[in-house]
Amino acid sequence: MSNVLRLVVLASGEGSNFQALLDAIESGSIRGARIEGLVCDVPGAGCVQRAVQHGIPSFILPGPARAKRGSPERLAYDERLAVIVRSWRPDYVLLLGWMRLLSQAFLQHFPERVINLHPALPGTFPGTHAIERAFEAFLAGSIEKTGVMLHLVPDEGIDAGPVLRFAEVPIYKEDTLEILTVRIHSVEHREVVAMVEDLARSKSINYFYEKEIANASRADFGL
Repeated sequence: MSNVLRLVVLASGEGSNFQALLDAIESGSIRGARIEGLVCDVPGAGCVQRAVQHGIPSFILPGPARAKRGSPERLAYDERLAVIVRSWRPDYVLLLGWMRLLSQAFLQHFPERVINLHPALPGTFPGTHAIERAFEAFLAGSIEKTGVMLHLVPDEGIDAGPVLRFAEVPIYKEDTLEILTVRIHSVEHREVVAMVEDLARSKSINYFYEKEIANASRADFGL
């Protein structure tokens, strides 16, 4: 790994987390990291325009329509996606609002180097519409908070890989879905920037495991 942390972002939507990361790097808040490229699977998505505005190379690769998981069409798509991403020689691939499941045809090329952002706490609300489902659970009296997490994507499990960071997000009785969504996105931006800052400093995913072990050890001693 070089002195500069090389990142590739995969996104499907407006790209607000992508923008938060761009801003932090350009302002010097994050040092030693660079976004090499963006891949988007939705033509016309806002993240592409953000990449253009900041001079980030981008590639639009629409997914095969109605192709089932594990089908030859999906595997061929993931293999092509891997070729594109590998051309930027990334240290890590960040899924920031990427709405497409990745198979081993892609993941095998980036072991322990694909990181996903998910708007829920570990073990809760995997898959799509996590914020909406959390809000519905709150209205039903089942939960009082939700959160966001960043986790590794080692396989085809849905939002189930080893957790690198997570943060709780409270839900208040006066909240609407729109208010909660804004609050969650704000925490997402903060956590994405903090994670990349840690990665740029340590240059290793092991930093997160070592920190987890240290925190567990301090807890054992009541610290």
